[in-house]
Amino acid sequence: MSAPRTFDLVVYGATGFTGKLVAEYITTTYGAGPHLRWAMAGRNLEKLAKTRDDLGLPEDFPLIVADGAQPETLVELVSQTRLVLTTVGPYQLYGSALVKACADAGTDYVDLCGEPAWMRQMIDAHAETAQKNGARIVFSCGFDSVPFDLGVLFLQKEARKTLGGPVKTVKGRVRKMKGGFSGGTAASLKATLASAAQDPDILNLLRNPFALTPGFEGARQPSGAKPYYDEDCGSWAAPFIMAAINTRNIHRSHALLEHPWGEDFTYEEMLLTGPGEQGEAVAKAVAEDKSMMKEDGLKPGEGPSREERESGSYDVLFIGKADDGRSVRVSVSGDRDPGYGSTSKMITESALCLLNDRPDLKGGIWTPAAAMGEALIPRLTKNAGLTFTVEAA
Repeated sequence: MSAPRTFDLVVYGATGFTGKLVAEYITTTYGAGPHLRWAMAGRNLEKLAKTRDDLGLPEDFPLIVADGAQPETLVELVSQTRLVLTTVGPYQLYGSALVKACADAGTDYVDLCGEPAWMRQMIDAHAETAQKNGARIVFSCGFDSVPFDLGVLFLQKEARKTLGGPVKTVKGRVRKMKGGFSGGTAASLKATLASAAQDPDILNLLRNPFALTPGFEGARQPSGAKPYYDEDCGSWAAPFIMAAINTRNIHRSHALLEHPWGEDFTYEEMLLTGPGEQGEAVAKAVAEDKSMMKEDGLKPGEGPSREERESGSYDVLFIGKADDGRSVRVSVSGDRDPGYGSTSKMITESALCLLNDRPDLKGGIWTPAAAMGEALIPRLTKNAGLTFTVEAA
């Protein structure tokens, strides 16, 4: 980054549902003072002004008009700020020009992306430019994939401490999740499947657990695609829809960290549905559920009420096993619904961690665990309602 920038952070998409939550969180947690120079950006100045007024920000609070359909406005946007936080998805439809602009300008970038095929396209197209220009581009800074990516990192730290070294087998188990996925997540899934139907290369990427580690193919991975009874948890386990992105981000983190857990590391992620016949029935129903694809579901820009967001929560168990049979267990929990309340806090803290706590991180296309690692955990526990716990084996 060459010339000094006017802003530390710009929220792009601030008039959308999730973007407003991000702007609200920044306002209530950090204010509009000089210690954090931030602005809001979007396509419509009138809507930006309304968001500003709704949040009680001063009339002279900076608003920037920028539109993904006009790349020159994005170039202007990224030239003014150290970091862009974008909630404008599906990213495969609306995000490519912004990633390019950030890579070209050496501007940091965080998003909420859960679209592995697009992420791979961005890695292939812009990683080298980002490295050269010092742009730190970090995908997937929300529920997908921060709790899972950092959960595995946290587990491996505990494994070194208690078992004397990392474990090569880890599984994540979602024990509780109250609150739905966002309309943007559903839209991203639909866009991804539509792209895959048109392009066999995209379909092949989606099937590959190492889609985000170009040049590296590790050990055969468990699929997590069929219900089964998990003896370690005393519960039936069902396919978890976010596993398709979380597993790939975790393998990319491992590659970026230069494979400290071994090149034969495996990771599986599923949803626990309970014991007995009822647990089995629920697991099978989850496996067959296609509700995310329904046209009458939440649309991008829509979301739950404040009460629903604040009453939501989630809890994820991670189990690591050593070759000698010993194991370590940790958990990551959040105090808001995953798709909106918790996600809006996680992406903000990820952005601020990147800006303030990782000045030494070089340019490139990163994951949350590889980019920020343990520096992000205390931010999330202090400000974002996450809890990282070591559990009894």
